[in-house]
Amino acid sequence: MIWLMLLTLVVVFIIGFRVLNSRPRRAVKALTRRLNLDPVYVESLISLMGKSAGEEFVDYLTVENESHLANAASVLFIYQVFIVDESDESIAFWRGVLRKAYLPTEISAEHVRLALNFLRDIEPDAQEMHDFRLRYNARFSAADGSNVVSLFPTLH
Repeated sequence: MIWLMLLTLVVVFIIGFRVLNSRPRRAVKALTRRLNLDPVYVESLISLMGKSAGEEFVDYLTVENESHLANAASVLFIYQVFIVDESDESIAFWRGVLRKAYLPTEISAEHVRLALNFLRDIEPDAQEMHDFRLRYNARFSAADGSNVVSLFPTLH
């Protein structure tokens, strides 16, 4: 009889845990599926954000929108290469992740603003992040050998 009560308590605990964590799990799953990554990367980002910013990030991800996923991937990219590890190997790995997911590899000013907003609890330096964006974009825009050609030349 006691084992039946304990089993019931365990089942209720497991179901309650799954219900309480379903939104964050779905949000993490959406981004990790899109990027083909282990969930630990996104989960560590969300846990570092703090409670309120983490919930905002989960809300941002739960909107089924490709642009939100792309922006969230850019926030993850900035977190990984600006805060966690700015080495060339790390940048190459995370650029490859974005490329394989067919997401833009350039960091925009909007991506920096989003990253600053979501990572506000760790207080990253806005000027340093902006400088990193400029260095990164300058380094890789020339290296990509872009084949974009203007159809309308500038007239003076």
